[in-house]
Amino acid sequence: MLQGSLLWKVKARGGSRARLFRLQEDGVTVCFEGRFRRARSPQSFSVALIEAVREGRRSEGLRKHGAAFPERHCFSLAFKGRRKNLDLAARGEEDARHWVQGLTKLMGRLQAMSQMEKLDQYPSRRGLGTGWGRLRVTPGGSLARCSWIHGVLQRADRNKDNKMSFREVKNMLRMLNIDMDDVYASKLFKECDHSGNERLEGRELEEFCRRLLRRPELEELFGRYSGEDRVLSAEELQDFLRDQGEECSLRQARAIIRTHELNDKAKQQDLMMLDGFMMYLLSAAGDILNQEHTKVHQDMSQPLSHYFISSSHNTYLTRNQVGGSSSTEAYVRALRAGCRCVELDCWEGSDGEPVVYHGHTLTSKILFRDVIESIRDSAFEKSPYPVILSLENHCGLEQQATMARHMKAILGDRLLTQPLQGQDPQNLPSPEQLKEKILVKGKKLPELWQEPQGVTSLLDPEEEEEEEEEEEEEKVQERSPRRAKDASQVSPELSALVVYCQAVPFPGLAQALRHPRPCQVSSFSERKARKLIKEAGPALVRYNARQLSRVYPLGLKMNSANYNPQEMWNAGCQLVALNFQTPGYEMDLNAGRFLPNGRCGYVLKPPCLHSPPGEGSRRLALHIRVITAQQLPKLNRDKGSSIVDPFVRVEIHGVPADCAKQQTHHKLNNGFNPRWEETLRFQVRVPELALVRFVVEDYDSTSCNDFVGQFTLPLPSMRQGYRHIHLLSKDGASLSPATLFVHVRVKSL
Repeated sequence: MLQGSLLWKVKARGGSRARLFRLQEDGVTVCFEGRFRRARSPQSFSVALIEAVREGRRSEGLRKHGAAFPERHCFSLAFKGRRKNLDLAARGEEDARHWVQGLTKLMGRLQAMSQMEKLDQYPSRRGLGTGWGRLRVTPGGSLARCSWIHGVLQRADRNKDNKMSFREVKNMLRMLNIDMDDVYASKLFKECDHSGNERLEGRELEEFCRRLLRRPELEELFGRYSGEDRVLSAEELQDFLRDQGEECSLRQARAIIRTHELNDKAKQQDLMMLDGFMMYLLSAAGDILNQEHTKVHQDMSQPLSHYFISSSHNTYLTRNQVGGSSSTEAYVRALRAGCRCVELDCWEGSDGEPVVYHGHTLTSKILFRDVIESIRDSAFEKSPYPVILSLENHCGLEQQATMARHMKAILGDRLLTQPLQGQDPQNLPSPEQLKEKILVKGKKLPELWQEPQGVTSLLDPEEEEEEEEEEEEEKVQERSPRRAKDASQVSPELSALVVYCQAVPFPGLAQALRHPRPCQVSSFSERKARKLIKEAGPALVRYNARQLSRVYPLGLKMNSANYNPQEMWNAGCQLVALNFQTPGYEMDLNAGRFLPNGRCGYVLKPPCLHSPPGEGSRRLALHIRVITAQQLPKLNRDKGSSIVDPFVRVEIHGVPADCAKQQTHHKLNNGFNPRWEETLRFQVRVPELALVRFVVEDYDSTSCNDFVGQFTLPLPSMRQGYRHIHLLSKDGASLSPATLFVHVRVKSL
């Protein structure tokens, strides 16, 4: 990989071009030659941005356009965020294997990096250089090797003489997203310019960077526990951890020192210096998310109806639902994001092959068969728990039978076709019992079907017409007499694949509660769900304790906008389906809801939503002191003067009485190390259902504030004490090393 390989880049519109791909010596950046408007130009990407490496022709692009290359020569790179796949073909099988294995190994190393190592890699993600190679400045001021600052220094050093004029220093500060006052910047510059030549070099520059990167708030916190000697003993670290709400033995405190301390002599004496303390607070151990919750830690043996299940609506779409494109890659991305219920809108296709798309719109069509292959390949990459295929069936009987054949042939043993042995077929099994299984949600024929044709209308005419009208209106589809007729018919082959998720029209709460049918699922538009919650919320909670319900967005939203999922979760709805392709606070809440329990896509509902009424919730007072932020991203990197005026908003999303938001004041022209020291106070009546969303925005007095970053997590997964929050972008990608530093205190009322 360091020597480079000639790889063919397979284009989305067909055709391919050979380019030399080479891994740079930093072990993180891959460079290749590209073309821009017919001119050759070097391009690069960071290994840190790769979501997955897929061998063979498993991407949509390689399936369609990679037939000219042998299967074992092909591989594709799926990137985080919205960047398109990079589909590649090597000259030989060995070359392809080297790149697949090498990139996979590098991705694993990056994932396992400490915060210090992540800081070291920061500029390579932005294509910065690797000059100033002997300089390292840690956040506490120690000198070592810190490549992220090297790249900034190199870019700021315009004449490449390894010396920094005041003008170049000001340029560097802008790159670091801080607009220092000229008087203060000049004063700091002169204090470090010991040679008096109006240039900083060597140790002068080291001193400047050390003073620039100070974290006064962490120095103060460290001094509070370390005392006058400015060194933290294992016993003093134990005191700090106890105040954090963490029980810690001396042995554990010593282990923390050995893991995070940077100074070898201090480490040998079980002592922690300021830099080690900072590295500890920036590590996973100092994260606001309870690290126990990053693994599956909940009881997974309860019925499916006792869990919130991460669910997607119109999963096939990459953009809006009127003219956007459909893609199998959308299924891959949703499944990799932890989604466990995907939707397939199935329509009659040419050559007897059913297709998936948003019917009667300009969205493109994809083969049902290709969708099922993509689901097979990605279903259990991120989670072993069951995947539900929510079929919206608009096909005639013949192509329904084709759908059934494809699912059985492609999914094989993973497709659940019979009730589990030893399990009451009338009751829902648990996620644990259904591990590595794919379930079909759809209409089902009556068990004792007598008609020779094997088909029937499953509803009486009035119910059928009412349901059809609602779904068609919601999804903005044209009415069609043939479609209305066919949609009410189910082929025996397809019906046989529906085991635990039989789609039925909602019979009404009174009927459903009198005669519960755990294996039947009803779907509600967001409008109908809100009406039910308003009119009979407690009864809906009882219904959802026994049966699955699915909520979907109004089809009238042409831009595929989402609704607030929290109000549906409050009522115990499990399959709260959102447009995963549409970023916004709704998807932030969804990501936060399914962040714990190992991001497996199943989160156990609190007892109040699935058990008989017991004791009321424990009311809490939540105090969040917003202290500082670090290295907030510039909103417009192409604009040199683009520096944020940040403020922090904390939102509580839960039952209506708990929903609240408060925010700090904004800080002018400082995205590098703004300090607020403001405490925001909340009362939470039902903490089991509450989500806490931290949002950073750029204040603007004349127009809407610009989004900078956010992080959302459930209140029960939030740790107390001094914590760092690692911010995410609008589409959920990491903004590392951008962080918030807060202090959290929770007490019972």
